[in-house]
Amino acid sequence: MQEWMLVTVRTILTLVVLFLMTKLLGKRQVSQLSLFEYITGITIGSLAATIPIEVDGTWHLGLISMLVWVACSLGIEFITIKSKKARDIIDSKGTILIKDGKVLEDNLKKERLTLDELMEQLRSKNVFRLADAEFAVMEPSGEVNVLLVKENQPITPSSLGITVAPEQEPQAVIMDGNIMDEPLATIGLNRAWLDVELEKIGVAVENIFLAQVDSYGQLFVDLFDDQIIVPKPQNKATLYATLKKCEADLEMFGLSTNNKQVKQMYEQCSVELEKVIDNVRPVLTR
Repeated sequence: MQEWMLVTVRTILTLVVLFLMTKLLGKRQVSQLSLFEYITGITIGSLAATIPIEVDGTWHLGLISMLVWVACSLGIEFITIKSKKARDIIDSKGTILIKDGKVLEDNLKKERLTLDELMEQLRSKNVFRLADAEFAVMEPSGEVNVLLVKENQPITPSSLGITVAPEQEPQAVIMDGNIMDEPLATIGLNRAWLDVELEKIGVAVENIFLAQVDSYGQLFVDLFDDQIIVPKPQNKATLYATLKKCEADLEMFGLSTNNKQVKQMYEQCSVELEKVIDNVRPVLTR
């Protein structure tokens, strides 16, 4: 076999083996890497690059070396899963960069991180003022995570003392112009419901690139033609407006009657409805 054909075959073989080994090592090899995973990725890549051009008959030794590296990586990952001490040694620990709103200069020097680089990392987390950061830590992967000071943290239902129901993930019911029956059945809907919703917005199935239904039964549509504007679902807004109208009607009925018993009933119903509106407002107005 000619050398160029030999190199081609070995390249394809190496590509297949490298793909299988990467699948075996798992998704962490293509996400945030630890120090050892970084070294492993570089080494396996270097070995894979040299195997196809080895024409002196020793190319198979490169494959053996790759297998040894993969075996060592799997063994070390197993050890780190089982042992906290091993994780601290191999993956290292997170380093606190900001504590109680104060920069720890010694830890910055330890990580060889300049103040400019720290500010860059903070800006990547939408923190543009150092005074807004209560706590910051550099993870073993090199990523910096930030905790904002209390007054700058986003408001959540729990911080307001509001209990909300769990929200299910949106289901894709149309993809590339094809209706997906299984996701429809998962949320308890069918094609008849979908046809009615599509008729409301005046869109045909074959013109839809993606359609999703959220946990509130609202249909969101993206078309192949981006020039066409599709109206957004108004179910929640309509329901909120209807509830407010009912509250106003009850107050008006209470003011328009001279019967004390009836007036008291309307006022009580208005107060109860106002409590209901206050509970559902975070859901209906977001």
